[in-house]
Amino acid sequence: MDLGEPPVLPSIRLPEPSVLPRPVLEVPRALLPSYKPLVVPPADLRPPPGVKGTTPSEKPKTKPKPPPTKPPANPQVRYVGVPGTDYEVPLPSNEILVTAGTTATVSVAATLTATAIFKRTVSVLKPLIKKLLTKKKKKDEGQS
Repeated sequence: MDLGEPPVLPSIRLPEPSVLPRPVLEVPRALLPSYKPLVVPPADLRPPPGVKGTTPSEKPKTKPKPPPTKPPANPQVRYVGVPGTDYEVPLPSNEILVTAGTTATVSVAATLTATAIFKRTVSVLKPLIKKLLTKKKKKDEGQS
């Protein structure tokens, strides 16, 4: 069985690619962090044994630091000291705490109630909707 001449398929001649120079990439460099070590003398600084130390004749006068000032007290904020530390933690007044607690409780109760009602409604209506759809489907099949 002779199939004849093979089919001639069209061809497209593409131009030669242009010559691009090879890219030169520089080696990445990073700036490494550095620091100058800080030498802190010990609290009980004394000269080594056998060396006599010199004492300055006059000590420089320094002004004592004023004690830190507290901001003016807000009547709606009370401060409670943390046991074992010198820290004081600000707490809102009792009225604000009661209002926030009541709002949170009402919000959670409303959400849980709405969820329970929705679930109950779905469980009651689901069989009714299925029944109505099956009746409609039988009615449509009976007409055609």
